[in-house]
Amino acid sequence: MAFVTQSQIQKFHEDGFLVLEHFFTPEECDSMRSQIQRIVAEMEVPPHCRTQFSTKEEEQLQAQGSSDYFLTSGDKIRFFFEKGVLDEKGNFLIPKEKSISKIGHALHAYDPVFKEITHSSKVQELGRKLGLERPVVVQSMYIFKQPGIGGEVTPHQDATFLHTEPLGRILGFWIALEDATQENGCLWFIPGSHTSGITRRMVRAASGASTCVEFVGSEPAYEDSQFTPLPISKGGLILIHGEVVHKSELNSSESSRHAFTFHVMEAKGTSWSKENWLQPTPELPFPPLYT
Repeated sequence: MAFVTQSQIQKFHEDGFLVLEHFFTPEECDSMRSQIQRIVAEMEVPPHCRTQFSTKEEEQLQAQGSSDYFLTSGDKIRFFFEKGVLDEKGNFLIPKEKSISKIGHALHAYDPVFKEITHSSKVQELGRKLGLERPVVVQSMYIFKQPGIGGEVTPHQDATFLHTEPLGRILGFWIALEDATQENGCLWFIPGSHTSGITRRMVRAASGASTCVEFVGSEPAYEDSQFTPLPISKGGLILIHGEVVHKSELNSSESSRHAFTFHVMEAKGTSWSKENWLQPTPELPFPPLYT
């Protein structure tokens, strides 16, 4: 692993993100890819759970919000699909392994391969270098970004979905399992955008509401010119501050852009919002990062 320098950590605090090329080996990336192939091969999707994943706000509210499947996925391994891959009866229009958008949100807890990566000694060492005292893992996702149909992810801040008091306690680890390029949908960031708080929150709706979650506040309009693309090669790690604004474009290329990502919270002196969609459960309290 590349040794992380003090100046890189300084840069993370300035920009709100940090690119660490070749943090994981090609073998580690391949082990995650082959494990996910096994999981997808065994996937049985109950028809009522065929939630199509979308980031457009209304569709997000309708599809995810009305879906208990999403709300109760924090301590399970569950499947979310791209738009347009299922017919109205919930049957796949294309091979299932090409239709899946992401798998979440507890691979880090229940799958041995992803658990080992999440708690690997180099991740723990990086946490310590960043000064994390009592980090816990709150969620993980495997993101496919399928060729041709891998949907765009509109500009957002992770703390919109994972709110803490105080802010500044959420950190994303985003691992490229294949080269991420501008063509296949790499991440784009607004450098320094992590310093002015958050503009929007997704909260659990009052019981009896028509959706399970709702948005409070709104996402401002950003100019394309504010964003910097971060292409990264296979095995690279991008550290993402919980309040930095980032996005990814539609994958219009012929290659996928697989990534494994997980979020860590500094639990020391931090309270996790009871209004977050994701809640720790008796079966799965947030596990400590340091083992």
